[in-house]
Amino acid sequence: MMELLSKEKIREIIAKRAAKEFKDGDVVTLGIGLPTEVTKYIPPSTKVMFQSENGLLGVGKNQDIDNIDERVINAGGGYVETVEGACFYDSQMAFILMRGGHIDATVLGALQVDSEGNLANWSVPNKFTPGMGGAMDLVVGAKKVIVVMEHTSKGQIKIVEKCNLPLTASCEVNLIITEKCVFRVLKNSDGTPDGLLLEEINPMFTVDDIKKTTGCDFKISEKLVEMEV
Repeated sequence: MMELLSKEKIREIIAKRAAKEFKDGDVVTLGIGLPTEVTKYIPPSTKVMFQSENGLLGVGKNQDIDNIDERVINAGGGYVETVEGACFYDSQMAFILMRGGHIDATVLGALQVDSEGNLANWSVPNKFTPGMGGAMDLVVGAKKVIVVMEHTSKGQIKIVEKCNLPLTASCEVNLIITEKCVFRVLKNSDGTPDGLLLEEINPMFTVDDIKKTTGCDFKISEKLVEMEV
C-alpha cells in the first residue's frame, strides 16, 4: 500500500492528525522538519501558542521571502513571523519553560521509538551529530510528548521492541502518529510501561499491514477507528 502514498501525502496525513491533539490555549513546541507542518492544520477556533526553544513564544507562519527580517528565526534557523502577544527571551528562560513543565505538548520526529515509550531521535552510530540540542529537555518537561514519523524508513522498522540507538529520553512518549496508524503508549498505575495500544488506523492499511511493519507486539483498542486521510 505504501507506494500509493506520495511523500507529500504521508506528511499531510501525519501532520493533520497531530494537529487534533491540541486544545485552546495550549503552549506547544515543535521539533524541526515534519513537526513544523502541524501548524498548517490547526483549526482557526483553536488558539495555540507555539514556542521555539531559541527564545520565541508566539511563532507565526514563515516569513515572506521577499521581505525577510533575519533577526526573527525559529530553532531550525527558518525565518518566521510572530503572532499577537509574542515575546522574546534568552536561552535560560527558554529552558526554564521547557524544564519547568510549562509546555503543554511537544511534537518531535524520531529515528526509533519503542514499546516502552523510549525515544531515540538525535544520533546514528558512525555519523557526525553536533548534539541532541534541547530535545531531551523538551521530552522530559512537556506534559504530552507526541512522536510524528513515517512508519518505516527505507524499509527499516522504526517502532521497535527496544531502541538500540542512543536514547533522547526514557519512557516519556505518550503518542506515536505515523501515516499508517496511531499508537498510544500505555502506562500501569505505578507509571511503568505497559506496551502500545493501536487506537486509529489508516483505512488504506489493515491490522496485518501494521503488524508486519511494527517491530513489537501491541494491543488493539476495542474502539479502533479510522484515521482521517
